[in-house]
Amino acid sequence: MPKVTEEHRLARREQIVAAARVCMNAEGFHKTTMADVIRESQLSAGAVYGYFKSKEEIVAAIAEDALSTVDELFENLLASDEPLTPLAALEATVDQVVRVAGAPAGDVTRIAVQAWAEALRNEEIREIAKGKYCKLRGHFLVIARRAQADGTLDPDVDPQHVAQVMFSMIPGFVLQRLLIGDVTPATYKAGLRALLRS
Repeated sequence: MPKVTEEHRLARREQIVAAARVCMNAEGFHKTTMADVIRESQLSAGAVYGYFKSKEEIVAAIAEDALSTVDELFENLLASDEPLTPLAALEATVDQVVRVAGAPAGDVTRIAVQAWAEALRNEEIREIAKGKYCKLRGHFLVIARRAQADGTLDPDVDPQHVAQVMFSMIPGFVLQRLLIGDVTPATYKAGLRALLRS
């Protein structure tokens, strides 16, 4: 019997995650079942459960995939020797959120908002969300420390506090974009520039 290649395994995993994103965008996080994901993926139940034991594990994979693109973004930001401001990092993050939201398999930010609500009642989802968002906030902490070293941020301010506020700007953008609909990257970045340069 031929061995399954790593490329095949990754493709199957992505097929399942993409199917879950489609289902959760169409039906909502709460209503989507593993049976829905299996049907949408066009794989057998055994194949899907071979990769993910529960919907919560799939949510973790969706979050990991989305945040891995953010990890790359921050690596690129920090690779430059140019002075780095919190404003520049926030603007780049807003642009990245929109790129991730426009992925072919569906808007992951819609799933994120639903997962936030689910996290209030589901301990497993709360732990997944907390871990992922603490990681993102950690990126902003690195940015704040770098900005202090670059002289673009007050050296006396606690960088943890700056990271907390920077992180909060992103869910605010996501919520307004999805629920109110009149917020674009351009309008949000214009507001950030006015606020952070005042």
